[in-house]
Amino acid sequence: MKLAWASDIHLNFADDSQQRWFLHNAKERADALVISGDIGESETLHRTLKRISNIFEKPVYFVLGNHDFYRGSIERTKRTASRCAYTTQNMFYLSNNPTIELSPTTAMVGHDGWADGRFGNFDDSDVILNDFILIEELSFYQNGELDKEAMRPVLEKLGDEAARYISLALFSAAHKYKKVYVVTHVPPFCEATWHNGQQSDDNFLPYFSCKAMGDAILKVANEYPKCQIVVLCGHTHSSGEVTITPNLQVLTAPGKYGHPEIYRTFNVQ
Repeated sequence: MKLAWASDIHLNFADDSQQRWFLHNAKERADALVISGDIGESETLHRTLKRISNIFEKPVYFVLGNHDFYRGSIERTKRTASRCAYTTQNMFYLSNNPTIELSPTTAMVGHDGWADGRFGNFDDSDVILNDFILIEELSFYQNGELDKEAMRPVLEKLGDEAARYISLALFSAAHKYKKVYVVTHVPPFCEATWHNGQQSDDNFLPYFSCKAMGDAILKVANEYPKCQIVVLCGHTHSSGEVTITPNLQVLTAPGKYGHPEIYRTFNVQ
């Protein structure tokens, strides 16, 4: 089977013809589609996922990115994604599906993930994201000030929840399959936070990486050296790849507002 991969497609910035071109192109090129987050925004997520389902028609595996929670709540948006996947035969929300078998030797696991503030210089970073204004649980930017003391434990909790989920799912998959794709939105290693061909600096790293997720993945990779693990992520809007260990590779996809594209296709054996 051929698996198409895209990330940061931001369909809310694409008009009808651009959306249709993207989905019909994916349908012609692949037997299944995986999207590593930033599909749209919370208020229209259900409608957007249904549109993807109806036009692509084949299996769609997805996680959510930070933009998917904009103008909404993390918990409510996750419930929306879960409900859509439950009621749509060809949509699979990976945060609710511990293991997807793609072939007798290859599986896929995934989780939304979240930047957990543990890489880079969290205390001195002057980065202000729309996350801190437009996501209910993260609205820590008030009156021109970002309350980092209150925000840090929330980010760490989100990162830890993602790490626990992926740890269990990946351990189970690595025990059975020769190859496992791990799908998440935020790069789980600082080496994978590509921006214009370079690793993001300490100012952006707190919000461009999830250390807890990376630690969990690396632990499984070390315990199962014969299992090839390929991480598919996005978030930084720049492409790159890095080999963390001989059996652990991380691919980061680019993204451009208003121009959704398939980044890569994989032949699943």
